[in-house]
Amino acid sequence: MKKLYAFLILLLCTGSVQAQDLPHRMTEQERSLLPQYNAERNGQPANPLFTTPPASPVRTIGEWEELQGLQLTWTSYQSMLKEIVRHAKQETKVYIVTSNPTTVINYLNQPPAVDTQNVQFVIAPFNSVWCRDYGLWSAYTHEVDTLITIDWIYNRPRPLDNVIPSVFANLLNTPFYETTASPWDLVHTGGNFMTDGFGTGFSSNLILTDNSPAGGFNVTHTAAEIDTIMNRFMGINRYIKMTVLPYDGIHHIDMHMKLLDEETLLVGQYPQGVADGPQIEANLQYILNNFNSVYGTPYKVIRIPMPADGGLYPNNGGRYFTYTNSSFINKTIIVPTYNIPSDTTALRIYRDALPGYKVVGINSLSSIGASGALHCITKEIGTDDPLLISHQPLPDTYDDVNPYTVQALMKHRSGIQTATLYYRTDTLQPYTPVPMVQGFNPAYWLADIPAQPVGTRIYYYVQGNAFSGKSQVRPMPAPAGYWYFDVLGTTGISMTENFDFTVDLPFPNPSKGITCIPVTSSANVQAVAQLTDITGRVMAEFFNGKLKAGENKLFINTAPAAPGVYFIRVITDEKTVSIPLMVR
Repeated sequence: MKKLYAFLILLLCTGSVQAQDLPHRMTEQERSLLPQYNAERNGQPANPLFTTPPASPVRTIGEWEELQGLQLTWTSYQSMLKEIVRHAKQETKVYIVTSNPTTVINYLNQPPAVDTQNVQFVIAPFNSVWCRDYGLWSAYTHEVDTLITIDWIYNRPRPLDNVIPSVFANLLNTPFYETTASPWDLVHTGGNFMTDGFGTGFSSNLILTDNSPAGGFNVTHTAAEIDTIMNRFMGINRYIKMTVLPYDGIHHIDMHMKLLDEETLLVGQYPQGVADGPQIEANLQYILNNFNSVYGTPYKVIRIPMPADGGLYPNNGGRYFTYTNSSFINKTIIVPTYNIPSDTTALRIYRDALPGYKVVGINSLSSIGASGALHCITKEIGTDDPLLISHQPLPDTYDDVNPYTVQALMKHRSGIQTATLYYRTDTLQPYTPVPMVQGFNPAYWLADIPAQPVGTRIYYYVQGNAFSGKSQVRPMPAPAGYWYFDVLGTTGISMTENFDFTVDLPFPNPSKGITCIPVTSSANVQAVAQLTDITGRVMAEFFNGKLKAGENKLFINTAPAAPGVYFIRVITDEKTVSIPLMVR
């Protein structure tokens, strides 16, 4: 600890650490201190502390799962922090990291006042407000057994922030695992990670840079080694990484993307061709064309605006206004707003996507200039007694004859004693309960909703009860929250036999990373796609297979290519199409 305090004094002397003012990104003064940070970074002792992976399989929670607490660090943007406390304490305990609880209480008492019921102060030193990036990660052994706390090396030379997870591991009395010792050392940041709770993780390629010589942290790992560390410590068995965006500055995916559940991606959308819009779309299409959800089906996508800042976007000086930087807090979700007309649209999109959740807009103008909003300054803490429920909502159907089978995965460390399906066809009527039975796989529980006539909308939710007495519903706000599907009428399908084949412009263009090439075919056709130079010489063949009838997305990673003008050439037996591509 003497070394840690010596380093803190050095930081203070440089003027680079003033908790009220530290930006989200690394300052130039901090960058100059990286060698010292690398030499002196040591966690506070936690009991017990492990720097090797857990011996048993691990599952890191999805953000929509049950929480026992929410962490804030009381420093910058206090008006935002106060509103977070106002709403979060109604859902869970709020842990406020502070050096002076009295000043926090005095601020909360200013009208409109917020009391401190369900608030706990954690007196600990800190550097900054950005606890999403340096905060703890909650995970469970064997999916639902022991709650453990996981911590990475923070990718900022902020030593006090870096040890906050150990403070919480002690407070919560959880086993504490740190990725700090070779070969398991890993540099990472929470705003650049999201997971579906079932082993799929998402990040930008910042994770690769931070763990390379270019990162400056004296940690070097290949992508495969990073995957192994994330698998062993956090249970991530499929780690999807995407090209960083040109204009977001910090390269954190929570600034433009959010998982709303195991299969639904909320994705920020700019006007066509504006700012980071082309790369966001290319990354999204890369996901959709190469990965399915944990249910084995394509991801669902909900678009939400990336609004302008007084008519300006990040590519021409506007702040990085985003609505995806939101936080689940049990049955509430807090959403950043900016006192602009599109706030209303964003809140409606959340309410439509998450029926029954309390959707609260919180003015985030004070922090967004620092490239962060609500998600960046909050960190969830998982319950110590999880009852896991996962269900893929039933799709709309044309079947008005057969019953609709509802299947849900349910797990608790004591076992599931009973489960119930509740359904109704009128929101003004009570739900009808249907006992669920265990399937061939005893982790899955099933029940049928009787067939309904065409035109019916069916609302439903499920409940599981453990042998211990623990009970849980899904969606979490049920019965106010629910899933629903419609029984539709029949439709005719028209087809044409005239063959047509088009290649649309690639995006982003100019390119330097994952690039998407939309191809539309009126029939199944064999095709080859190549990258050529301006002389027609083939530089790479990146697709050789069958294009399906309809829209196809082809992908090429242009990162290895030298800057210059190239062509995308798509060849079929019927014709060949070439379109230009600039690599920057």
